[in-house]
Amino acid sequence: MRKPVGRLLGAGRTADVYEIDEAWVLRRDREGWGDALAEGAVMAHVREHGYPAPGVRLTDSSRTDLVMQRLAGPTMLGALSAGTMGADEAGGILARLLRQLHEVPARRPGSSVLHLDLHPDNVILTPDGPYVIDWNNTEEGDPGLDWGTSAVILAQVAVGDEPIAEPAQAILAALLADPSHLTDDGLTEALRRRAANPTMSRREVELLGEAEELVRVFIRG
Repeated sequence: MRKPVGRLLGAGRTADVYEIDEAWVLRRDREGWGDALAEGAVMAHVREHGYPAPGVRLTDSSRTDLVMQRLAGPTMLGALSAGTMGADEAGGILARLLRQLHEVPARRPGSSVLHLDLHPDNVILTPDGPYVIDWNNTEEGDPGLDWGTSAVILAQVAVGDEPIAEPAQAILAALLADPSHLTDDGLTEALRRRAANPTMSRREVELLGEAEELVRVFIRG
């Protein structure tokens, strides 16, 4: 039996977030295809190494329900939309968060902890600094795939027709401005995975070709 839940606080593509109290929330997978316990274990691991991931209560969680720290503050996307954060700053923060994550020791020698969905809507800007949420895609591997995934996500928005398209291109430019660990193999694999992602709309998949070209423009400098 699933635990009773409180007030609905937000809804994403595959999960809903409910209030527990002022300090904790419950994220419930709507489709049931993820593994919240495995995700929470990774969050606990990176947090133990100083990475800004929300705290979790694994003993109160299950495969579909994750009890996690309640964070106060807007998402980075919300701050960009409100004009309280600029694209250059956002891109710089994303780059720093990727570098910091890849310094966390992984369980598999020679690999890194990867988030694989790091973009402005998955960063909460709290009074204590940015926190990274939504770890359900996490795995261990080559950092180039993580950089490629973030770059492709931003590029898909940048070549679309949403109001955030122009800022997304500026964020992408800032993300890749400093020497990054983006590799050709990482970009190719990121594109393959995005195309196969069942949560992608048909339009989002159609934009992948233009998105790839935009990323390669920035890689060529």
